[in-house]
Amino acid sequence: MLLSRYERMIARRYLLPGRGEAFIFLVASISLVAVMLGVAALVVVMSVMNGFRAELFDKIVGLNGHAVVQGYDGQLRDWRQVLAEAKATKGVTSAIPLIEQPLISTYKGRTEPVLVRGMRVSDIRTNETIKDNVVVGDLSSLTPGSNNVAIGSRLAEALGASVGSEIQLFNIQGHATPFGTVPRVIPYRVSAIFEVGVYDYDKAFVIMPMEDAQNLLLMGDSVGMVEVNTVNPDKVDSIIAPLAAKVGNVAQVATWKSMNAQLFDALKVDRLVTFVVLSIIILVAVFNILSSLIMLVRAKTRDIAILRTMGAPRSSLLKIFMTVGTTIGALGIGAGLILGFIFIYFREGVVSFIGLVTGQQIWDPSMRYLTELPAKTDPVEVLGIVVMALIFSVLATLYPAYKAASTDPVQVLRYE
Repeated sequence: MLLSRYERMIARRYLLPGRGEAFIFLVASISLVAVMLGVAALVVVMSVMNGFRAELFDKIVGLNGHAVVQGYDGQLRDWRQVLAEAKATKGVTSAIPLIEQPLISTYKGRTEPVLVRGMRVSDIRTNETIKDNVVVGDLSSLTPGSNNVAIGSRLAEALGASVGSEIQLFNIQGHATPFGTVPRVIPYRVSAIFEVGVYDYDKAFVIMPMEDAQNLLLMGDSVGMVEVNTVNPDKVDSIIAPLAAKVGNVAQVATWKSMNAQLFDALKVDRLVTFVVLSIIILVAVFNILSSLIMLVRAKTRDIAILRTMGAPRSSLLKIFMTVGTTIGALGIGAGLILGFIFIYFREGVVSFIGLVTGQQIWDPSMRYLTELPAKTDPVEVLGIVVMALIFSVLATLYPAYKAASTDPVQVLRYE
């Protein structure tokens, strides 16, 4: 929509407050602020929800893989054959044998449930989710037979343990005796403490060499599962289908989608509902633009009539008032983007400040899974928010602009 020189001059004049037009200017300013807050809220909330999903996905997949091949009775005795089949499957990038078993840990009278994970030493040291998040200690001391383990930071806090502490792990499935089954109680030295950022993992995981886990759980040469990673986690079902057919007689295959279906489905629904609700804020804001333009048209009726008698076509008046409303919306959108990005950058400080003022913990890791508030801004999504807000702003200008363009100068100036 190109404007001539005089149309731009008039539009610029109507954007600034005139004598006796302070109230109209106030309403227009409120409209701008409302659009700004609506756009900022959408950008911030959608970025946080994207970041939450991406961070949660990275942590879960980083520790559990895209899929797992698990024995029907909880053990894979011929796991080397399954491992070879997995590695030979097209689209599979890695396959790792694992042992996972919930047990009980104690330290100085404190008892906590744990999830013991046995891994090959090479896999422990190359797992980015673990090795990049070691808070204190060293993973190099985790060797078979050393009885050294790495534990999550939240578990360390709950037990009161630190590097060098000796915790005990209980396996109730111990040795049978004439007096019944005697649980196995084996001490382990904490050689490293890690914090992957997922509360449930940091609160439960005890990582040890696979040989030590087999000894603790009396599994012999068996493992619990084989973790599989693929080239595309979104297409894991089709990639893993040939493997599932080959190992179906000894094991079952579960993907990250099936294992975390409820969680990610809930996030998807929350994301959609949040977008719709916050979009209504922008819709309400553009109604303010509509009302301010209607008042402006009423205040400028005489000016409009004079312009019409001077030869201004209806299309010029239509473009002038559409430009005024769209400019208010565009300024609000620009200010909203700036405010939103500032909020995202300083989000941890904002959360801490709100918690300090209210006296409540706004981001509780035990409820939110992650220890920190994440954010991941999607440029395509931001562009969609901008386009949506701009379309709403343009639509809000149509009725006032039409009323201005349809003004009859004869009726207005008859009694002047």
